[in-house]
Amino acid sequence: MSIQVGIGPNNRKSVYFDATIEDGVACFSVYNHMFIPAHFGDPDAEYDSLINGVVMWDVAAQRQVEISGSDAGWLIQYLTTRDVGDTKVGQGSYVPICNHAGNLINDPVLLKVGSDRYWLSIADSDIELWASAIAAERGLDVQVFEPDVSPLAIQGPKAEAVVAALFGDWVRSLKHFGFKQTELQGIQLILARSGWSKQGGLELYLQEGKRGIELWNIVKAAGMSYGIRPGAPNDKERIESGLVSYGADGRLQANPCNPFEISLGKLVNFNKEDDFVGRAALLQIKAEGPKRRRVGYVISCDAIPASQHSLDVVNSKGEVVGILSEWIYSERFGSNLGVGMIINETIDISENLNITWEGQPYRVKIKELPFIKV
Repeated sequence: MSIQVGIGPNNRKSVYFDATIEDGVACFSVYNHMFIPAHFGDPDAEYDSLINGVVMWDVAAQRQVEISGSDAGWLIQYLTTRDVGDTKVGQGSYVPICNHAGNLINDPVLLKVGSDRYWLSIADSDIELWASAIAAERGLDVQVFEPDVSPLAIQGPKAEAVVAALFGDWVRSLKHFGFKQTELQGIQLILARSGWSKQGGLELYLQEGKRGIELWNIVKAAGMSYGIRPGAPNDKERIESGLVSYGADGRLQANPCNPFEISLGKLVNFNKEDDFVGRAALLQIKAEGPKRRRVGYVISCDAIPASQHSLDVVNSKGEVVGILSEWIYSERFGSNLGVGMIINETIDISENLNITWEGQPYRVKIKELPFIKV
């Protein structure tokens, strides 16, 4: 059965949308109310290029929330569990954001783009509304809005060579999460060493949306000699590498989790001078000990189609003891690999654990993440 999904006013096109159509995008998802490519017809080939070559991704749906003004630094400190008070212009940080109950509601990358100006490069939830409401309640002197910024990612072991061909060898000295304001053929952008893969890469934060197709084509032309191909953030690579995915591994509306459960406990800084949203709840969670932990799963069967829909993990007594959030078949491991949660009482990793998929039971075994040790 085939279905059609209409492009309505609630789902926006990215500034690279027409370019991705021209280059053969075969499937879209929706992220932050915007269409984002899911693949270009051959996910396995796109995975291979990410692992061994270079890919370019339209990740404009990774929207920015700008927070600027004299109280911007205070609001950023209050929103995130990390202490980012000493962050310098040109530095980025991975910053979990929780609600007052200590549940994770986003895990953006923070970019300090000016002395009183920050971007939150967000995962899939409405952080602009959250930050705006807190700022208004506190009477802060800040502006909170979505700027005209659209990231384009270049990822893979040959990504740096492509970007150096575009900008020069100075890009090789950029540190992880470091960034610089620059331009490319008159197009204003921020160049950052970041991206949602463990294969290395950089992101171009376009600041002139009307030039999106132009930037896409410039990158594509520069990457041709390196075998660049269009693709999308890759679930197989992220599961093998153990990358956290807010939305897949946990989401407030389905499988809510706290930073300690989702492997981000080290990014909760109780020693910073400033208060932050969720601090009291997280102190209690830490004192009592988190009830679950994020783990990898190996599904004991022949290759089965990948799934992004969660399943209960049950023990031999039929008790639900965990959740399998997402899985893929990994040719590198010759196994079906997944990520999810397990209650901490399930200490014996050899315990008889099972899932049921399409009416069939399958044995699963716990494996600590990441599957691939870097």
